[in-house]
Amino acid sequence: MAKDGTSRGGARIGAGQKKKPLADKILEGNPGRRKLMVMEFTDTADLEGQNMPPPRDYLAAKQKNGKTTLAVEIYEKTWRWLKERRCDHLIPAQLIEQYAQSVARWIQCEECITEFGFLAKHPTTGNAIPSPYVAMSQSFMKQANNLWYQIYQVVRENCASDYKGATPHDDAMERLLTARRGG
Repeated sequence: MAKDGTSRGGARIGAGQKKKPLADKILEGNPGRRKLMVMEFTDTADLEGQNMPPPRDYLAAKQKNGKTTLAVEIYEKTWRWLKERRCDHLIPAQLIEQYAQSVARWIQCEECITEFGFLAKHPTTGNAIPSPYVAMSQSFMKQANNLWYQIYQVVRENCASDYKGATPHDDAMERLLTARRGG
């Protein structure tokens, strides 16, 4: 405890070395010599995977302007990506829904910036002020990134093979450009 009464030092959340992905541990021959948890099922019945849980209604709700957001499309694409990597059972559906909604709102804010511009009129003075959509867009983008990092961390730590290639988060700008064109 410091003189001013605040606690300082000690273990902090996120401090320390990050976990190494399972694929890297296998590739390096398990340098820590701890038992690795690799899930391989050989003598099991031929079971089909669970279908995608349906997205909640609020993801497909009509907006004030009458349009629907891209949240359902983002949710389904992210879930399929997770299923291809056999990690769909490790991620709660609520996390995928939050991610999809954040990306959809970010795209919606970017569309508003395109439509209304970077400046707005102050309601009482009439002077030019920065558009509130810019700050909202940045906030939703940050939220989407944080949620994606949570999802991707689980995939990275539990995938036995190294993964390279596009992710649903990588093509967020593609979705934004597609939404702007109206296609």
